[in-house]
Amino acid sequence: MPDNLQFKLCDIQGRLFELLIQKKLNSREFIEFFMQSATAKALDLLYHRFQWAGEEYLLKEIIEEADGKLPSGGEIFSKDCLYWIGFLYRYWHYYTGESSAEIAPQAPVSTMKRNYGSFHCMAPELAIEDLKEISEQNEKNT
Repeated sequence: MPDNLQFKLCDIQGRLFELLIQKKLNSREFIEFFMQSATAKALDLLYHRFQWAGEEYLLKEIIEEADGKLPSGGEIFSKDCLYWIGFLYRYWHYYTGESSAEIAPQAPVSTMKRNYGSFHCMAPELAIEDLKEISEQNEKNT
């Protein structure tokens, strides 16, 4: 369970993902890039200056890191869905200790979007456990 500061970082990451609507950035492309980015890796650390930055600053850092690789347009998820995905990915890190790069393949963006409708009402821990179970089932079926 995240402490107060960690919970705040979950909220900041949720709001960061919401900014994709305003910037008209492709949701899937951005999230996939972000989860493997140096910025996400920095947020995974016990302490990094990014943890004191707001969502606007983080978005600027990610856009600079992407160096033109983030397409605008295309599919843009709903505000609620984007917030939930951002929040839950960060919560997952604090809940399990796994890095963003380790979380992303277990719960790809398509899986997160598909399950948003039923999982966003769950406690984050239950949603994470269910997403891990889906990942394990998918691995067995491949």
